[in-house]
Amino acid sequence: MRALAWIVAAGLVLAGCGADDRDDTTDESAPSATGSASSSEEERTTEESKAPSPTTREPVAGTVVTTADSEFGEMLFDASGQAIYLFDKETSTRPDCYDACAEAWPPVLTKGDPQADGAVDTALIGTTKRSDGSTQVTYGGHPLYYYAHEDKFEVLCHNVSEYGGLWLVVTPRGEPAPV
Repeated sequence: MRALAWIVAAGLVLAGCGADDRDDTTDESAPSATGSASSSEEERTTEESKAPSPTTREPVAGTVVTTADSEFGEMLFDASGQAIYLFDKETSTRPDCYDACAEAWPPVLTKGDPQADGAVDTALIGTTKRSDGSTQVTYGGHPLYYYAHEDKFEVLCHNVSEYGGLWLVVTPRGEPAPV
């Protein structure tokens, strides 16, 4: 019975991180034609598209990266308690997660120099430019991300495979936590 409960819980966690394992770090889909949409529907759609996506996080001036304990040991969080991940597909500071990938895994952005707190090593924290000109926080040479559907101090997606790579929480040493 205990094994069954564990399997169900693991399935819920994986389902929570997204069921899409496609490698679409860039958006190659063409817009679809709607054909017979009314003008009021088009106006509403246009207005809705102007609103920020609920998964988009506004960059914070001098984003604070800190540490806290988790089931995976001490790891990185932002000042509000949002878990921070790296994408193992990225082998340099150049981010490859855009479009649908960045909607599910928003980058940790900053408008100023990122700030280190807790056990964060100031020598490992840095930044990189994204293709849209925004500034993404890096740690230990890895661009950093959030998972869009987690609550504060919640870690649902460690060791999850999506968009062609593994998403892993980051230790204060700048390495992924053990899987």
